[in-house]
Amino acid sequence: MRIFLTGGSGFVGRNLITTLVKQGFEVRSLVKWEDEIELIKNCGAIPIFGDINDFQALKSGMEGCSVVFHVAAKVDDWGVLEDFQQVNIRGTEQVIAAAKATGVSRLVYVSTEAVLIGGEAIINADETRSLPTKPLGFYPLTKAIAEQKVIAANSDELTTVVVRPRFVWGKGDTTLLPRFLKTMRDKKFAWISGGHYLTSTCHVQNLCQGLICAAERGKGGEIYFITDGSPVDFRSFITELARTQGVEPGTRTIPRWFVWFLAWSLEQTWNLLRLKGVPPITRTALSMIAGEVTVNDAKARREIGYQTVISRQEGLLEMS
Repeated sequence: MRIFLTGGSGFVGRNLITTLVKQGFEVRSLVKWEDEIELIKNCGAIPIFGDINDFQALKSGMEGCSVVFHVAAKVDDWGVLEDFQQVNIRGTEQVIAAAKATGVSRLVYVSTEAVLIGGEAIINADETRSLPTKPLGFYPLTKAIAEQKVIAANSDELTTVVVRPRFVWGKGDTTLLPRFLKTMRDKKFAWISGGHYLTSTCHVQNLCQGLICAAERGKGGEIYFITDGSPVDFRSFITELARTQGVEPGTRTIPRWFVWFLAWSLEQTWNLLRLKGVPPITRTALSMIAGEVTVNDAKARREIGYQTVISRQEGLLEMS
């Protein structure tokens, strides 16, 4: 079986390529930058040079493929709306169009629990939870719109499935952990209201397993949460993660109300003065780390046979 994916050079993409190649699949991966070509080759995939909005490159890469994993996204918690729309919405539209044009039978879209940010607290949320009417941030907004486009594209010819992981982590993480470590090393880190609240997590190997299950058995037009299983105490987990890299997070804590007000104030300042760069903290980021965020993956376990392939403890030992 031949498989095509976008976002192959990212943390999730690299691991997904490696997993698929080990299972005997031929993998093609879209590559935007020339310096990523060797990285993709080393993972075992055939690089297809082009941008996420390059229909011809997508079409060329998908020729003869039966499954497409759409992993690429703009994942920042701050930025210009047009940039998020260009990648997350229009890029997804191009992926769908290319899949239809080449006769791909299944499309699996990697989404996020962040699409629920802006509504009620995300506590034991499942796939029946409605999207908020006012998403908090351009990332949640555009990912939610892209989700809806993927679901709407489901048909007898193209089966489309959405997978939502929460807090993807693991060895080689280039997204979340580096940000935590930098603030800790710079002595700018603080627990929010003590940090003792629950969070769901998803090791990258478990996510890859969930994506493959979705590709094989996912029902068309459906959404599936994927996690490591039972939630864990946020402070305990982040502390263990940091210690695998020889870093201590410290014990400083700040009230949630204060950091939320600070984030709002910083956003207003950045917008008013048209400052470049990213505010030190945003409400979008806080929504994902400043309180309980737990999701229920029972549907994935029941409908597509998803099971974890690595425990949290095994994942932590792997990172040490």
